Amino acid sequence: MNPSDADTGPLAQVDCRRDADGWTLAFVRELPQPPERVWDVLTDPARLRAWSPYTADRNLGQAGDASLRMLDSEQPDVPTTVTRADPPRLLEYGWQLEQFGRSVLRWELEPCAGGTRLSLRQTVRDRDWIPKVAAGWHLCLFVAERLLQGRPIAPIIGETALAHGWAGLRDAYAARLHLPRADQ
Repeated sequence: MNPSDADTGPLAQVDCRRDADGWTLAFVRELPQPPERVWDVLTDPARLRAWSPYTADRNLGQAGDASLRMLDSEQPDVPTTVTRADPPRLLEYGWQLEQFGRSVLRWELEPCAGGTRLSLRQTVRDRDWIPKVAAGWHLCLFVAERLLQGRPIAPIIGETALAHGWAGLRDAYAARLHLPRADQ
């Protein structure tokens, strides 16, 4: 990993598994804030826009249909359905994106010493996407942590991610997951 990668913190705990719907990335990171504060960052559209690759047309803290808008893309809004919302412990929703196929995101928040243990599971169609997705979430959650600390920075998404060590993170996560290194 190059020096710019270290600026975004250590690698998260990761794993991936084959399942009926494709491949699921398990991504675990501890944040120094309580679950209620982390929940707000995961569900409030204005807060989502500040760190994630998308924003929502409504608060995601309740089950039901919603629409996500990808911030670094010209594609139309992405229909999603929040299937589980149990504040501040569990949030689950899914979408359909061309590159991922049907994708389900499951966020679990557990209190831990000094904050929250955030566990994200994301299902994608192709295993080759797993290290790319892990690198993307690494950068996004780095920005979310800064937001939670009251030191916000601009989202690190799209082309901006490349300048923040995304390729090195992708390769490091591929190695950690014992997956072939991707060249894209």
